Amino acid sequence: MINLTDSAVNAVKTAISSAAQPASGLRIMVETGGCAGFKYMMGLAEEAKPDDTVIERGGVKVFVDNKSHEHLNGTTIDFVVALEGSGFTFDNPNAKSSCSCGKSFS
Repeated sequence: MINLTDSAVNAVKTAISSAAQPASGLRIMVETGGCAGFKYMMGLAEEAKPDDTVIERGGVKVFVDNKSHEHLNGTTIDFVVALEGSGFTFDNPNAKSSCSCGKSFS
């Protein structure tokens, strides 16, 4: 359903190991908003919620709520280091269009 590149897995592992609060995985969700209609939200999570789908990639648990599931199916998440900034990128086959920052889509 969701793929994480090796770079993304390493970034999440680093974030979990240095987190101030206990975390066992990465929560990824889609919310209404952003400049294109939907926006990606992600953050460390201590545990899965009852309605979450739990996916494990490279030793990293990814928690996805049922509402976000259909928007994220087939998405590849990467972590890119570049001169203009570093961060996660989303290659989402379900997005019809996306904004220039890559953080929201329709």
